[in-house]
Amino acid sequence: MKLYDDLMWRGLIKDVAGEDLEKKLNGEPITFYWGTDPTADSLHIGHYSSLVTAKRLMKAGHNPILLCGGATGRIGDPRPTAEREILDYEVIENNIKGIRSQIERLFEGKAELVDNYDWTKEYSFLEFLRDIGKYINVNYMINKDIISRRLETGITYAEFSYMLLQGYDFLHLYETKNCIMQVEGSDQWGNITTGIELIKKKLGKEAYAFTMPLILDANGNKFGKSEGNALWLDKNKTTPYEIYQYLINTDDSKVLEYLKVFTFLSKEEIEKIMEEQNEKPELRAAQKALAYEVVKDIHGKEEADKAITISKALFTGNVKELSADEIEMAFQGIPTIEVNEEKSLIDVLVNNSITSSRRETREFLNNGAISVNGDIIKDENLLITKDIAIDNKVIVIRRGKKKYYLLKF
Repeated sequence: MKLYDDLMWRGLIKDVAGEDLEKKLNGEPITFYWGTDPTADSLHIGHYSSLVTAKRLMKAGHNPILLCGGATGRIGDPRPTAEREILDYEVIENNIKGIRSQIERLFEGKAELVDNYDWTKEYSFLEFLRDIGKYINVNYMINKDIISRRLETGITYAEFSYMLLQGYDFLHLYETKNCIMQVEGSDQWGNITTGIELIKKKLGKEAYAFTMPLILDANGNKFGKSEGNALWLDKNKTTPYEIYQYLINTDDSKVLEYLKVFTFLSKEEIEKIMEEQNEKPELRAAQKALAYEVVKDIHGKEEADKAITISKALFTGNVKELSADEIEMAFQGIPTIEVNEEKSLIDVLVNNSITSSRRETREFLNNGAISVNGDIIKDENLLITKDIAIDNKVIVIRRGKKKYYLLKF
């Protein structure tokens, strides 16, 4: 399947600018760009949904430029409801470093990384107004969806000017790097077309662009930090296992869409997986493939394999098969208890409110409802020590079927 047809089949083309986009995508290598502002020190899965499309273009032979907005990040693009928080310059620089390292890894060092601050920092205000501002009509700008929605509540001049800055990015990259296409999420359409307008009016040339639909979860929310459901690409903020677990729990109604958007599996591979899914939905073949492929691309095969190992161990209860580090990754967010001295199991359970009383504890023990590192324990006097801890570091206690606690030495 040719690139354009593959993108269409995956539902990755929403808005289109430029004649013969299909011919450009299927033809000789072209240079295109994707950009983001450094609003945090890590990208998240919402960015990844469009970055992975840029990576598809690279795999098809096109040349990617990935822009991190050191200049536009100082202003902040208009949000639908309120102005963005203005970040300190030091924070922006730190965020850029984090994002660039992630992009380098995702694109295997094959993409050119740029910062729009490099070509705007010495551009004077008067020159910018003469060279750029004169080509874009105010009526054109206020008719853009994101601007018109903010007019009633108010929009600052800085936010209003953001469109010109991003439009200038496209013009600059067109002139200096022969970058003829921009690829972004559909929320950037107004900014993209401003760049195309500048290229047309200043250079008399045609530029190309397409946007991807915003990817929503089963509740209709975007993936992003403003929605409170961010899955970060920084493993110190969101572990590979957490991404794996989130995706393996994908709703059946969304899993085919996510396989098309987030993975590099072919049409034939995805169709085969969905056949398995439809025949035996309880095995969740589609969710497993989705989770594995995404973690593998973001963090590598080793981390993806590790996520499967952790998941299987937790499902069977064989936590002793895991290392202490894997256990801490798997049980992030569960109650954690620091242990400084050896105590009997009943004392640990009662003193840390895992059980409410010694009487209740004995009932749980007698009923086989307490396990230590996966083993059902009935001896209330079992000594909780480093010697029985995994890697002499951690002990996993389970009460009932779903209540977990982590003891750390």
